[in-house]
Amino acid sequence: MIKVLIIDDSALVRQMLTSILEKAEDIEVVGTAQDPLVARDKIKKLNPDVLTLDVEMPRMDGLTFLSNLMRLRPMPVVMVSSLTHKGAAVTLEALSLGAVDFVSKPSALGHGLEDYADEIIGKVRMAASVNVQIKSHTPIKQLQVTSNQSADAVLAKQIGKTHFKTTERIVALGASTGGTEATAQVLQALPSGFPAIVISQHLPSSFSESYAERLDDLCQMKVKLAEDGEQIIPGHVYMAPGDEHLLVKRDGARYVCSLNDGPAVNRHRPSVDVMFRSVSQNVGSNALGVLLTGMGADGAEGLKEMLDAGAFTMAQDEATSVVWGMPGAAHKLGAVKVLKPLNQIAATLISNLD
Repeated sequence: MIKVLIIDDSALVRQMLTSILEKAEDIEVVGTAQDPLVARDKIKKLNPDVLTLDVEMPRMDGLTFLSNLMRLRPMPVVMVSSLTHKGAAVTLEALSLGAVDFVSKPSALGHGLEDYADEIIGKVRMAASVNVQIKSHTPIKQLQVTSNQSADAVLAKQIGKTHFKTTERIVALGASTGGTEATAQVLQALPSGFPAIVISQHLPSSFSESYAERLDDLCQMKVKLAEDGEQIIPGHVYMAPGDEHLLVKRDGARYVCSLNDGPAVNRHRPSVDVMFRSVSQNVGSNALGVLLTGMGADGAEGLKEMLDAGAFTMAQDEATSVVWGMPGAAHKLGAVKVLKPLNQIAATLISNLD
């Protein structure tokens, strides 16, 4: 049984989260707390397996509480935040401090509540399997994720497509759970003149802008949200906006971004599979594909299509993945040319440009 302590200043949210989590047979809400100071005492008394933590808390800043917790008593934390620009920035900071994952509160009770319930139950189960004392370096048991669509729903698979040979390289990168920090680590190690990078990462729309801004501050390359029809040029990183698929298309000798609001693929929009397929069809052997930590299997089929088209493919290894779901699925499928620990991925990309 997974024991959960809910920390949120809203009595209504505490009640809602309790009701949702206790519908799961393997989860027990052992207590709630309205602020971090009350939570501190309850952690000692109740010894929970997982905390859910609001991003903004009274009496003690939530980030200060999380930082102290990870230093004094490391344990799995799932952030629960509202869909605001400010909330997104705080949540991203929380992930860098050691929170395992986050969920976004629905804007109104009852609206999207069923999807929200499935998401938070799944992420609490996932968090319970993470050993945060070896933060971001312990693989967890892969959860079963039901796929509701394949990439065919957005972009038809093409066999034997030929490509005009160019010298321009493009890196396509996909990530999910644990990927905010993993992606940042890879990008920070790349020089300003590196070939263009396109990224599909599983983030809500209101988080994607804050995340791109944070990466842009950290990295030598220019990081931005992709815009429909804009040219892809070296030294730039183009991130899929939340809730839109990012595809790479050819416009003569140029590569351009194409945004698509088609159906979710592998339960995600943006989907890594959709982006990888577009890269396999339009960039071919000029591409390099990277699949980082994440739950599920999104990106595995697309990475195999990239490999079959002549691209260099790589995935994060099990030891350094928070969740070895997506990279593990790709490895099992035979889509991965090399497996590398997170701290070697940037150097491996650089060495495989020639």
